[in-house]
Amino acid sequence: QVQLVESGGGLVQPGGSLRLSCAASGLDFSRCVMSWYRQTPGNEREWVASVDSTGSDIRVAFRLRARFSMTRDDAGNTVHLQMNALQLDDTAVYYCNAQPLFSSAEYWGQGTQVTVSS
Repeated sequence: QVQLVESGGGLVQPGGSLRLSCAASGLDFSRCVMSWYRQTPGNEREWVASVDSTGSDIRVAFRLRARFSMTRDDAGNTVHLQMNALQLDDTAVYYCNAQPLFSSAEYWGQGTQVTVSS
């Protein structure tokens, strides 16, 4: 059974930082493209960042790349999203996504809430 478990969300003041983690199990992690998305109420899920299966190709949404970065740790079957200089409009539920190579399947975590507020 595939499980993606996000952690690290919470309440932070504007300008602060958070590091989200996603621990994966039940799949061949080293052969997955891993991504982060976020969603606010009433809006579609927004792509934030992705890392390919090798870890060498990391992409972050253009308007976020000055503040957000993504890494993967294949030894720990984990990906991280480092978020710096957080802004009010970064408030959202952040979801982890896994897409195995050469498969139409994709998997989602349950999400972790990030709230940026003074």
